[in-house]
Amino acid sequence: MRRKTTFYFIFFSILVIGFYAALVIFIPEFGKSKLPPISYVQPFSFINQDGDLYTEKNVAGKVYVVNYFFTTCTSICPIINTQLKRVYEHFKDKPGFLILSHTSDPQHDSPAVLKRYAEKWGVSTSKWIFLTGSKDSLYRQARFSYLIDDPKNNVRNPEDDFLHTQFVALVDGRGRVVKIYDGRKKDEVDKLIKDAELLIKDD
Repeated sequence: MRRKTTFYFIFFSILVIGFYAALVIFIPEFGKSKLPPISYVQPFSFINQDGDLYTEKNVAGKVYVVNYFFTTCTSICPIINTQLKRVYEHFKDKPGFLILSHTSDPQHDSPAVLKRYAEKWGVSTSKWIFLTGSKDSLYRQARFSYLIDDPKNNVRNPEDDFLHTQFVALVDGRGRVVKIYDGRKKDEVDKLIKDAELLIKDD
């Protein structure tokens, strides 16, 4: 009786393993640690710290983190960028990973100002890119692509509209926003790093 039970157990185990292997072979997405998308990145056109055009084509196939800041900020921006510096150090040797920091104050933060800011932080701008552009385009991208600011914050008078958010977005290699994190918090950024590792591995 024991032999028969053992035989059935082995037979059933082989069937289960075979079925799983078939799923992995014939359905490549099966078994991968994918994060479901919550948004899709819309086409964009900004200017980087070197004065060069930077669009969605520059990030095609890359996993990247997005945040908004301004160089004269003395409150949450330095805290968030300190956390992002940890992300930068962790992934700086990974060719498939980038950080995109957009200014909330394009009137002040020219490419030259952003360049000096990047130098202050001691980062390579081939891995951590600082972006400026028109206020409307920058804010629209934050609110409707990356979902890191509430669109209702767009007040009636555009001159009074100012984007100041602690949230950062993680985008996969297909241009899909997969998760939002509080960039001020170490534990949240630790999760971001782990999630980004999974995306890089899967992509």
